[in-house]
Amino acid sequence: MSDPVLQLLASLGLVPATASDVASCEAPSSEVMSSDQGRPASAHDAMPLTLDLERQQRCGFAEVIYGPGKSDEVLIRAAAGLVAAGQDVLATRLTDRQLDLLSRAWPEGHADATARTWRRMHGSPLPDRRLAPVAVVTAGTGDGPVAAEVRETLRWMRVPVRQVDDVGVAGPHRLVERLDVLVDCAAIVVVAGMEGALPSVVAGHVRCPVIGVPTSVGYGANFGGLSALLSMLNSCAANVTVVNIDAGFKGGFVAGLIATSGRRSESSDPASVTRDAS
Repeated sequence: MSDPVLQLLASLGLVPATASDVASCEAPSSEVMSSDQGRPASAHDAMPLTLDLERQQRCGFAEVIYGPGKSDEVLIRAAAGLVAAGQDVLATRLTDRQLDLLSRAWPEGHADATARTWRRMHGSPLPDRRLAPVAVVTAGTGDGPVAAEVRETLRWMRVPVRQVDDVGVAGPHRLVERLDVLVDCAAIVVVAGMEGALPSVVAGHVRCPVIGVPTSVGYGANFGGLSALLSMLNSCAANVTVVNIDAGFKGGFVAGLIATSGRRSESSDPASVTRDAS
């Protein structure tokens, strides 16, 4: 078994381990390819996976793996392709089984069961301390899983993260007591359910973009986060923008792009930046 990806899959019990069995299921090496290599020769390829390995050069960050709907083998092959290309790996919305498989395949990676994410960094995982931080603010503890996805996305982007939890509008003094954490941030991601008022309140205190992430936390008329989404979209604060319901990755990624805009103008490879470990 000369293919290292097949060896990895066999070690995880996802393909047969014996040489004779592997020969019957072994696929051509073109099954996992970059977007500039074209499609596999067979139109009925059992592994329809074409990684966009050029995305880091075009957009500043590598392709992110979205877990739902992926078989175990497709998930591992996607991660292996990014690892082999020397790119940082982030996978989101993972099941417990998917988290376990990735952690067994690359023990040096970082799994976050609350965020349902897994990441493996190429080179130093430390944040770039030259960047202004991004704050992640939650209205309540029920918003924690979505906020965790925001934080893990920012860490994958090597953006310094500040965390302010449980400062919803029902206790307005709590936010006022933490304003000093927010004043010098590049952006602020506010995660809130219920009526979704917190982003507007935060935005009235700061001079940076505020990205609202509505969550599905709330009672019946919350409509699975729709009420929070509409409240944020109708914010009177001019510096509020909004992403989709429970979209922690999207909120974190947009905030990370804001924070790293200067760095990306210098280099298309985030791993090439010298980082301050202090």
